[in-house]
Amino acid sequence: MATIIYTHTDEAPMLATGSLLPIIEAFAAKAGIEVETRDISLSGRIIAAFSDLLPEEQRQPDALAELGELAKTPEANIIKLPNISASIPQLKAAVKELQAEGYELPNYPEDPTTDEERDWRARYDSVKGSAVNPVLREGNSDRRAPQAVKNFAKNNPHSMKPWADDSKTRVATMDANDFRANEVSTVVPADGTAQIVHVSPDGSETILKDSLAVSEGEVLDGTKMDAAALEEFLSEQVAAARDEDVLYSLHLKATMMKVSDPIIFGHAVRAFFPKTFEAYGENLAAAGLSANDGLGTLFAGLEDLENGDEIRASFDQEMKDGPRLSMVNSDRGITNLHVPSDVIVDASMPAMIRNGGQVWGPDGESDDTIAVIPDSSYAGVYQAVVKDCQAHGAFDPTTMGTVPNVGLMAQKAEEYGSHDKTFEIEADGTVEVRLGDDVLLSVPVSEGDIYRSCQTKDDPIRDWVQLAVRRSRISGMPAIFWLDPERKHDQQIRAKVEGYLKSEDTEGLDIQILSPVEATKATLERVRRGEDTISVTGNVLRDYLTDLFPIMELGTSAKMLSVVPLMAGGGLFETGAGGSAPKHVEQLIEEHHLRWDSLGEFLALAESLRHLSRFADNPRAAVVADALDRATETLLSEGRSPQRRTGTPDNRSSHAWLATYWADELAKQTDDADLAAAFEPIAAELADNAEKIQQDLIDVQGQHSGIEGYYHPDPAQVEAAMRPSATLNKIIDAMRG
Repeated sequence: MATIIYTHTDEAPMLATGSLLPIIEAFAAKAGIEVETRDISLSGRIIAAFSDLLPEEQRQPDALAELGELAKTPEANIIKLPNISASIPQLKAAVKELQAEGYELPNYPEDPTTDEERDWRARYDSVKGSAVNPVLREGNSDRRAPQAVKNFAKNNPHSMKPWADDSKTRVATMDANDFRANEVSTVVPADGTAQIVHVSPDGSETILKDSLAVSEGEVLDGTKMDAAALEEFLSEQVAAARDEDVLYSLHLKATMMKVSDPIIFGHAVRAFFPKTFEAYGENLAAAGLSANDGLGTLFAGLEDLENGDEIRASFDQEMKDGPRLSMVNSDRGITNLHVPSDVIVDASMPAMIRNGGQVWGPDGESDDTIAVIPDSSYAGVYQAVVKDCQAHGAFDPTTMGTVPNVGLMAQKAEEYGSHDKTFEIEADGTVEVRLGDDVLLSVPVSEGDIYRSCQTKDDPIRDWVQLAVRRSRISGMPAIFWLDPERKHDQQIRAKVEGYLKSEDTEGLDIQILSPVEATKATLERVRRGEDTISVTGNVLRDYLTDLFPIMELGTSAKMLSVVPLMAGGGLFETGAGGSAPKHVEQLIEEHHLRWDSLGEFLALAESLRHLSRFADNPRAAVVADALDRATETLLSEGRSPQRRTGTPDNRSSHAWLATYWADELAKQTDDADLAAAFEPIAAELADNAEKIQQDLIDVQGQHSGIEGYYHPDPAQVEAAMRPSATLNKIIDAMRG
């Protein structure tokens, strides 16, 4: 039997799965397709990492490692839902919840001193940040808006706030001494095992990373963020925001740049409250309170200090005296500096652009801002969009062109520091990357600097170029490679791209290579003319642009089709949405309403079925996929997507309507008579009971859902909450057999 692997992940998508997966299993079974699940949630990954230390009944296999190996085979067919890209506060919270449930897990060791603690720390580090994605992504990214979704957006445009003629919003970024300016890069000459070593001025050496596997032809980088320059820059922006009377907003990616950006975040917190940290910094450090964890953790920790009220008063005074600080949630007093994982540039910047260049302030109103993006590697992209909107106004979703993305991400394809190659430097000196007796890279460093290395293997680069050419040929769209001639990494990538393009058939295609800023300008000119353009980018820009353009085009990145054609021939089908919507979880638990939109899951499933039909020679799977696409289009056109307000149709309602429309399409289709006959009575039963089912799903709202726990809720509680219609359950369960 042909198999699709459907992943259990986190937060809102995990809860939505409780409602949607039974429907998927039921429809797939009719086409001779088996759907299996694997738990790659944050809690599941933590349990798997410590399974050997847990009693047998609590152990859990390492599903992520299993899927990572599967992704390297032709038979791979994996649907991957959004997951938590875990910051340290999230990791600690998940551990605390699991401990409360009876899992005897060690606390996260902040400063491991024993071999045992170092082992624990290594296990926890393995699940930090975006640990899932690099393992599964054995192929490059093909991200685009399906035509049905694009048509719907044009006919039902989302709101785009107009830009004021006197908008003062701007992007502030470093012009020297940052990761971009300090980058060095080389092509590795031979397979081997490298070391990252810190060399002090006196010649003494400290091994930062002892074993770094490298392969011939890969691009290897090293760079640093100068801590002193960063501090100066951040202090300048705080003063500028105050002088210009605009909101101060910080935009980082602490979930992806999982070591570097929390440190930068800590610098930003200290720069905003310099007097407090000068007076009480040692006091806070002695209590184990770090600015890197954000104001939320700091304020909570103050409650345990004798002089906590005094320190809090100092924070409050500097907040009053400083510029107005942007807010994540003004009603609850959650600032832009509260939680590192709340500050996500690829979500916050598009939201600001959609909001007429404004962010939310402490008064609950929006205002112009200095958007602080310290590292200049891609800040210019956002500034170019801001300038375009200030010159030409908001984008019009009814007329704007689409911007699919072909992203370089296979086999990690880093252009940012992963946690095991990023370090906060403890002493002046030089960081060297050595292969045997050869020094491949050398970066001078000072105490407090943030050093990072990253790797991009050669085979993924070649595959990326091939995918870009293929997508340009299939779509008829021009393709632009976004590569910065001033960045050392991009110089190496460009040389490879130009070489590999020569071996591809590009006759009749429009393929260019432009700097990110020039590529932004060229793409936006085409967007405003209603013309479509493929952006071909490295991993970070892929991550940024697959939120930026979809949010402008469609209102959300959740409506994107996200396909990863795996290099071995299989397929990874991601569900489009980048985040996992913690606010949605809160509403579901407290009010029994889940506003998460599973549209990305519908789109991914259709592509997964289509792929399976080809691989497993199962034409019926393609029939089911085509019917699903038509059902999805009907769902959009009939306005059956989840609504935000409790007491209105939610995520579960959209699933019920999808099942109804899907069954109807399968009953009507003429490609497979047996399938049509099988679905005729099912379609009739779902249609006859549609209104009752919808009322069932409305009636449960407005009360606590009964779900306890956040990272590892009880599966029985989730099932009860997410499948509250006995009428729908009876029909679906009969199909599942």
